[in-house]
Amino acid sequence: LNGKKFSKAEREIWEKRRPLNVMIENHEESRPQSGLTSADVIYEAVAEGGITRFMAVFYCGAASQEVTIGPVRSARIYYVDWASEYSDKPLYVHVGGANRAGPADALGAISKYGWLSDGNDLNQFSIGFPAFWRDYERIGHPVATEHTMYSTTDKLWAVASERKLDAKDESGKKWDANFTPWKFKDAGTNGQVSSITFSFWSNQPNYVVKWTYDSASGVWKRENGGEAHTDLDNKKQISAANVVMQFVTERSLNDPEKHMLYGTTGRGEALVFTNGNVVKGTWQKADRLSRTKFMDSKGVEINFVPGQIWIEVLPQGTQVSY
Repeated sequence: LNGKKFSKAEREIWEKRRPLNVMIENHEESRPQSGLTSADVIYEAVAEGGITRFMAVFYCGAASQEVTIGPVRSARIYYVDWASEYSDKPLYVHVGGANRAGPADALGAISKYGWLSDGNDLNQFSIGFPAFWRDYERIGHPVATEHTMYSTTDKLWAVASERKLDAKDESGKKWDANFTPWKFKDAGTNGQVSSITFSFWSNQPNYVVKWTYDSASGVWKRENGGEAHTDLDNKKQISAANVVMQFVTERSLNDPEKHMLYGTTGRGEALVFTNGNVVKGTWQKADRLSRTKFMDSKGVEINFVPGQIWIEVLPQGTQVSY
């Protein structure tokens, strides 16, 4: 999923599995998170109240070692749509989720799609310890309970294996039978874009994101809320080879839980940043099970450079400075 070259031993490991789609929160008390530097693809959107949440897809990048991941948080309907791109039985990891009747009912959708009966819904409430545990002192001081849920890639893949959801399911169907791979190309010449800055909601400065291009390593380094965004376990600053701005419709349901809805299918505008360059284009997703594609102005799918893909899902009209 990230276009990098792997050893034969690493390939033999991850080709026996299917991707993990893990909900990881981005509340201020959850930072720094664990595991984000090892994900292949990361989606970021607002969960509620201008507070963003990630869905990190672990596959190739987590092949060589067990990755600790967290804090794991609850499901939202639009992330369920993105997880659906990675098989009709995607491994979706979360702690509960939105369950108010209506269009934001993530748990209802998970049941409707058959993920409960198929076993690919990896909800902490149905699995428990030792695959999941709480770490109240993860950042050196106590935090609220909702910011403490942890797991590891190997523990979650073990649960999936017990449920006969490795690379193939019980019927012999491989997870990527209907998956359209991302397109990659070798890194090209560095461009003139040195940084990217935007906010999801203007009234939430602690969620302003800045990506700064490091021409020496060919990656974009991330800041969140004015500080370098790092991984708790390896202390590395989070970086991505590809940063995508996907502009979508945004709608508030005005319910007590402040649930949001973001458009996941159809088409819209997009900006794709690689190698210090930007391509102005569009995105398109035909239906829930189709992979989102990013196209250039001529309608040709954009090639990413090998490395992590970070997709920033922004309300239409969001100002992005670069």
